[in-house]
Amino acid sequence: MNQGPVAEIRDLRVEIGDRPIVDGVNVRVLPGRVTALVGASGSGKTTTGLALLGEYPPGARVTGEVRRTGDGPVGYVPQHPAAVLNPARRVGALLADLARPQVRHLPRARRRTAARALVLSALADAQLPGGEELLRSHPHQLSGGQQQRVVLAQALLLGARVIVADEPTTGQDALTKSRIVEQLTAVAARGIAVVLLSHDLDVVRALADEVLVLRAGRVVESGPVERLWTAPRHEWTRRLLDDRHAAPGEGTGGEPGQPVLEVRDLTATHDRRTVVLRAPRLVLHHGECLAVVGRSGSGKTTLARCLAGLHREHDGDILLDGTPLPRSLRHRSRAQLAAVQYVFQDARAAFDEHRPVLDQVARTAVRLRGEDERAAVDEATATLDRLGLPADLARRRPGALSGGELQRAALARALLARPRVLVCDEVTSGLDTVTRRGILDVLAGLVGEGDGLSLVLVTHDLDTARLAQRIAVLDAGEIVEQGTAGRILTAPRHPFTISLLRTTRRLAVGVGD
Repeated sequence: MNQGPVAEIRDLRVEIGDRPIVDGVNVRVLPGRVTALVGASGSGKTTTGLALLGEYPPGARVTGEVRRTGDGPVGYVPQHPAAVLNPARRVGALLADLARPQVRHLPRARRRTAARALVLSALADAQLPGGEELLRSHPHQLSGGQQQRVVLAQALLLGARVIVADEPTTGQDALTKSRIVEQLTAVAARGIAVVLLSHDLDVVRALADEVLVLRAGRVVESGPVERLWTAPRHEWTRRLLDDRHAAPGEGTGGEPGQPVLEVRDLTATHDRRTVVLRAPRLVLHHGECLAVVGRSGSGKTTLARCLAGLHREHDGDILLDGTPLPRSLRHRSRAQLAAVQYVFQDARAAFDEHRPVLDQVARTAVRLRGEDERAAVDEATATLDRLGLPADLARRRPGALSGGELQRAALARALLARPRVLVCDEVTSGLDTVTRRGILDVLAGLVGEGDGLSLVLVTHDLDTARLAQRIAVLDAGEIVEQGTAGRILTAPRHPFTISLLRTTRRLAVGVGD
């Protein structure tokens, strides 16, 4: 028996100034079904999804109709989970706030236990093990992937009839993606409608029933997922699918010799007690790309932050051209700061929302290289344009740019320091296939220019890791395998790497389990 929609969007148009960011979009959200909105960064996916919550960009002019039927709120899982998690409260308190209203009908003596059981159940459904320890943690002590799953648990606790999942697999490894596909499939099986906003086409194929392809705020194609994959009709759909697994080939890398960056006997901790990373030795040569691969919480971001002086709780040495770097960036010289630059996974959180993006990018050249402001702005404009961000966008504040546009700006800002080593932490994890390919092409070009720039590419994605000459695989805070990219990707030796590759291939053909 066919059921009517639990939510519906009719002829939605959202304008900012004279520019439509959503133009005539129609969406029917059915119970127990997964509806996916896919498209490039800035295509209008998130604006359309947020319309189901009644939220629009500040100053937007909105026409059209958004209707919800029945009871229950709309749950929302945002792309950047840290922005909606109160940093001052423990995870257990954040979740308990949502669980308590659901147990008020019980006798007072049973409420606390019942609420805690609901919280632990939601954490398990969101694929977060170690519930008791995690409940005592603050959000900043969690990895990006763990934060994402806490927000997913919050949505489940709300008992929503519709869940809008905005890039729920961003920054996740293949194994975790597979579990999220299973979890959201189970959510839909309970009759909850899921609206999936995603650039990850493998996840879309494994999870979605119906797909809408957006470009420049308009739906250019829609239909059942298998039909779109096997017989796409619109040129833009075909381009998204063609670029899905494209990545630059392996480069030549630098000649062996003294490494530009070397890690020796590194042991990193949190709260000076819990060991989260052990790296006996890692080296990076001039003009080389090293990919650091692992699941969420494996320690790869901690390693990247140690290299950049952002995580000082560690023993061992990090050497630049054979000279130990101070553990904290506060103790590094201006030349050392310029030499090792870090590009954050969450580009939006890395920008001041009140200042134009161009000014913030140019500031790097002034602060670290002593350039005058006019020359810095000219260089910033040229670099941003090279990365695909035109001057009219660069002059806007961060809130007016999409996630992909801000990631390009973050990369440009780091490049204005003229670094020796560029540490990129999941810089393509929130991007659509076309934009991701463009960023990887830029990174490959930078490493291959012969200027000696070296790249540490932190990623959960083995397709992205194909850019590298060498790969180091982390699991549970340990380097379990490292070697050439060709060997790791074709003949892995460690069980974790083998499992990661197997699951990546399974997702690529649309099988979540």
